[in-house]
Amino acid sequence: MSSDPDTLTAPDTVVPALTQAIGQILRRLRAEANPDGLNLSETAALALLDDSGGMTNADLARAQAMKPQSMSTILASLEQEGLVERSPHPTDGRQILFSLTTKGAEARRKRSMAKHDWLLAAVGKLSSAERQILLSAARIIRDLTAS
Repeated sequence: MSSDPDTLTAPDTVVPALTQAIGQILRRLRAEANPDGLNLSETAALALLDDSGGMTNADLARAQAMKPQSMSTILASLEQEGLVERSPHPTDGRQILFSLTTKGAEARRKRSMAKHDWLLAAVGKLSSAERQILLSAARIIRDLTAS
C-alpha cells in the first residue's frame, strides 16, 4: 500500500477499514454481553420490549422484519426462560401482548452493564491522546449517521 497521505485517506481506503473496525467492536460487545447465551433475535426482541413496552407478536415481527411464525418461536423461548410474559390486549381480545418480566428487565440491564464495563476497561487502557482521537472519531461517526 502506498504511504501517500491522499491514498491513505481516500474514501475507498477508509470505508473498508471503518466497516471492519465497527464490525469487530460490535462482535466483541455482543460476545461480552451474552452471559445468558441468548441469540441475536432473542436479544433484539427483548430490546424492543424494553424500549416499547408491551407488543403483539405481529408488531414484534414487523419491527424485526421477520415472519410472525418466527417471532412466535422466539417469544416461546423467551417465555420459557421467564424473560417475557403474555397478557390480554386491552382493546382487542383476539390479541396477546408480550412484555418483559422482572427477570427479563434484569437480563437487559446486565447485558447493558457488561457492554459498558468491557468498553470502559478497554478504553481505560488507551493513552490520553488515543482517547482524544477516539472521542473525535465518535463525533465524526455520529455526524456521519446524522447525514
